[in-house]
Amino acid sequence: MTNETLGTTEQWQPDVLGPDYQQRTLPLGVDPDGEGEVVATLVRYLPAAAPATGPTVLYVHGFTDYFFQEHLAEHFAARGHRFYALDLRKCGRSRREGQSAHYVSDLALYDAELNEALRIARAETGTDVLILAHSTGGLIVPLWLDRLETAGGSAAAGVAGVVLNSPWFDLQGPSYYRTIGTPLIDAIGRFRAFAQLPAGVSSAYGDSLHHTRAGEWDYNLEWKPLTGEPVRLGWLRAIRRGQARLHQGLTIGVPALILRSRVTKFARTHSSAVDVADAVLDVKQIQRWAGCLGERTSIVPIDGARHDVFLSSEPVRANAFQETDNWLDWLAAYRKS
Repeated sequence: MTNETLGTTEQWQPDVLGPDYQQRTLPLGVDPDGEGEVVATLVRYLPAAAPATGPTVLYVHGFTDYFFQEHLAEHFAARGHRFYALDLRKCGRSRREGQSAHYVSDLALYDAELNEALRIARAETGTDVLILAHSTGGLIVPLWLDRLETAGGSAAAGVAGVVLNSPWFDLQGPSYYRTIGTPLIDAIGRFRAFAQLPAGVSSAYGDSLHHTRAGEWDYNLEWKPLTGEPVRLGWLRAIRRGQARLHQGLTIGVPALILRSRVTKFARTHSSAVDVADAVLDVKQIQRWAGCLGERTSIVPIDGARHDVFLSSEPVRANAFQETDNWLDWLAAYRKS
């Protein structure tokens, strides 16, 4: 694979992850939420030798996140997949001075960068695209695919399938968060969109991941703080509206694999229990709402997995990769049948 076969070299620049990675800025125009010009950033992995035999992978991150997971790119490249990743607007590489991290007032705004990333990946590789999405990305992507399906078909648009890694399908916490709390979020979030949700700060999950604490992963703490980014009410309003739409039932048009931890462990401080559980989401909610995608869906609990299943300890993530590979083999046969 050469740069000449993958598009105009001037549009791609070196990426912070090193010589095998390049990034491309996707201009998105004026922010509908009033925070200036917004961009997204598409990253591609260009190993020296990467025979392509399967669909291209496009990775979409979650909240308080960006793409840094080189082992994901390496795994899929070794399987014969080209690999791209998208830093959404106001996230990671894409955040500009004065912008509120991860803020959007409507999850449908992400359609612009998702559509463009899909277009570029297909144009450059000549293959269909498998979407791999984590957490909040795992909510954003099914909603986008449902709109693609309505507009003419997600498969016809070049989507081969979707893998959702601990998708955020519902609001975790006590039931009154989802009953009494939701209309309050909707009302206040409409008029005080940038107000921050008053909540305590926990670094338990961040401490579990980062190599300066108890974890093994090295990433930019300005782009992914240990205690997370502030939750703004307008953004949470958009999340709750997106989750309500999902609960009504979507039609994403392609098969889906959902990976999740087997257990949840919410904690204020880090302990060994946090290392082997989802410390962010309620996995029972993921299981409950998984049937709302409207297509063939496989749900696989991974023993000992963290919230980001692919950032779990080595034996656990090896299991997650094996489950994903098995499903991809099935998908390939299914698409030929």
